Amino acid sequence: MLNVETNSLKMLDEQIAKIADGDKSALAVLYNCISVSVYSYALSVLKNRSDAEDVLHDTMLEVWRSAPGYQSMGKPMAWIITIARSLCLMNLRRKSRFSDEPLETAVYMPENEELTSEDKIVIRKCIETLGDSEREIVILHAVSGFKHREIAEILGLPLSTVLSKYNRAIKKLRKTLSDN
Repeated sequence: MLNVETNSLKMLDEQIAKIADGDKSALAVLYNCISVSVYSYALSVLKNRSDAEDVLHDTMLEVWRSAPGYQSMGKPMAWIITIARSLCLMNLRRKSRFSDEPLETAVYMPENEELTSEDKIVIRKCIETLGDSEREIVILHAVSGFKHREIAEILGLPLSTVLSKYNRAIKKLRKTLSDN
């Protein structure tokens, strides 16, 4: 598994290097590799599908603009999610200034033939029980595959805080599932 993960990170780094050289096809390859993770993360923060799509789009634009300055440290997804997080926070600040509209509860689930509509309802109900920071940590770990220390770095939180929030979230999810 580590070898697959290392190869995947190396491939993302290579795509970013190609983007830095102006290769538009590399941007498409990168998009195909990261879109589910970035969209899921943005949706977990913004709770609005349209806004999450906008953040995904804006993240790709920012990757295109910033690729020449990217310094590979073996963490291309952390760099990309950090861009997405910044865009999400800007979106939330803008919305809080200009809107009294409540946020919708939304959870992105990639197409999966094994999940029934009832399964999707249960998953949404479970995710809704989590607080914003718990949901953010669970999505980064479970959907995007980040390690807890990487999540701590991205979110600017102590590792112990990330671990305790993750464990608390998992307990809430288990309780919600056992109640159903």
